[in-house]
Amino acid sequence: MTAVSAPAPAALEELVEGGRRLEPHAVGRLISLFQDRRTEAAASRQAVLKMLDERGRAHDAVVIGVTGTPGSGKSTLLGRVGAELLRADDKLTVAILAIDPSSPISGGALLGDRTRMRTTDDPRLFFRSEAADAELGGLSPSSFQVCRLLSRLFDCVIVETVGIGQSEGDIRHLADHVYLVVAPLGGDELQLMKAGIIEIPDSFVVNKCDEPAAKQTHRQLRATLWLARPDDGDQLPVFLTSAKTGEGIEALRDAFATQIAAGRVTDPGARDRYFFERWVKDEWGRAGLVHLHGPLGGASTLLGDDGDLDRASAAFNKSFQDMIGARA
Repeated sequence: MTAVSAPAPAALEELVEGGRRLEPHAVGRLISLFQDRRTEAAASRQAVLKMLDERGRAHDAVVIGVTGTPGSGKSTLLGRVGAELLRADDKLTVAILAIDPSSPISGGALLGDRTRMRTTDDPRLFFRSEAADAELGGLSPSSFQVCRLLSRLFDCVIVETVGIGQSEGDIRHLADHVYLVVAPLGGDELQLMKAGIIEIPDSFVVNKCDEPAAKQTHRQLRATLWLARPDDGDQLPVFLTSAKTGEGIEALRDAFATQIAAGRVTDPGARDRYFFERWVKDEWGRAGLVHLHGPLGGASTLLGDDGDLDRASAAFNKSFQDMIGARA
């Protein structure tokens, strides 16, 4: 858990204005606030979101998810694609949120992605690592909160999951478009089908296509899609890329640009409900979910029209604790 002192109102407003100017220090401080799971941080988050909604963008950013097994080259690829996106559009702003494995000792991100991702010095491209904190959904416990912030500051938010292979379903509830990156010799058709993650992506990338085995992997992936997803497998895009040689980078960049231009397609209400229910389960287990869907009428009732996650969390905590107290 990231713990920061709650800023005074004047300091908070200064941070918000710095964030709107994409100053890295201000954006980083705001992210730390949205990662803070202490109860007292909720009021500051609500104030930040209110200020950004009143003065900021007309719409939230497009969120693009990138998942895949370790060693597939996701980080290097995203560093190259991010730089190409900025080069093609001098007004575009991009934030990359990389979910890293957690240290078993400190609990912090191991920052492997930061060492591999060679980004530009352009302030329009912002990069942040987050610790997965042993979560099995591919995201960290605070990834959704951080995306709520970044979506109000940047035109596009790219979320790179931790890369655990078979348990990364959460990204489909967060992102508007999901890419799966695979490396050559990543397994035959049966092995690809065993990885249930293949049912989630909207597009696929065979990276390191400069290696001789890439074409074989491309054929195996196509065969797997035809079997695993008979309804849409033939229509799913499969890109061949190499961050080393630059092959296929332009085509992938153009695909990202098309999705950014198209705008958000994920239902914000469904996204908020999913991550609120996930929070209830993480905090209170199955008993919490029973209470949420029973006496409280479900996530939609608590979230309301504005999808205020912090207010809904506080209301749930009070109701659940009152119920426990009444039974004691």
